[in-house]
Amino acid sequence: MRLRAIAIALSASVLLASCASRGGMPPASSGNELRTASDQTDADRRAAVRMELAALHYGRGQYETALDEIKLALQSKPDLGAAYSLRGLVYASMGEESLAEDSFARALQINPRDADALHNRGWFLCQRNKFAEADRLFEQALALPQYREAQRTYMAQGVCHARAGRLDEAERKLSRAYELDPSNPTTALNLSEVLYRRGEYDRARFYIRRVNQRDDLSNAQTLWLALRVENRLGNRGGVDDFGRQLRNRFPQAPETLAYERGRFDE
Repeated sequence: MRLRAIAIALSASVLLASCASRGGMPPASSGNELRTASDQTDADRRAAVRMELAALHYGRGQYETALDEIKLALQSKPDLGAAYSLRGLVYASMGEESLAEDSFARALQINPRDADALHNRGWFLCQRNKFAEADRLFEQALALPQYREAQRTYMAQGVCHARAGRLDEAERKLSRAYELDPSNPTTALNLSEVLYRRGEYDRARFYIRRVNQRDDLSNAQTLWLALRVENRLGNRGGVDDFGRQLRNRFPQAPETLAYERGRFDE
């Protein structure tokens, strides 16, 4: 299973790392002071609660309920860019591409320097194979000095480069994401897959091993990648070990079926 099948594991929580947390509070007030919690109005607080609920429902795949919560957030704060950005993600997940694009455009119209909106629209475009446009938006987000979620954008950017077949750039971006957040299993998985595709099997082994060392992080996909790495390294014992784990833990998984058929390059 190639990268398109197993390594695009960017979860809703990754995409929404900042969206909901600052949902009811713009990044700055008039003048030269940053806004803090004491500056929040009742409308800010109501919108923030709705955004948290919307993000929660979105992460669970409850898209219509998420949209309802976003509508309520916008009733409290009609100029809340984060709400439009999140609405774009929801629409994109529902296959409503035109509505998603309109929402992202509205978010960036409200604040062209909204790093979360830049990131989310970039990921939206990447999923539609518009890699150059996506990369431009990712770079804009990363260039903002106040952006605190650079690791998720480097990861998304690396995945997009891999999708486009630019493996050198993919490795560079994913390595940077890993430097910033070495505990993120999705980054390690994607980086390992890119290295596998480049034929750097020892390095691929290092990153995927970190994921598979924890049962709560490993799954059929991560075990399958590790198995394929060991196969390329000629380690028959390692192949058999990961094969047993696949059979015992995920007997119905497509990866287990591929293993049993000896289709290591699928």
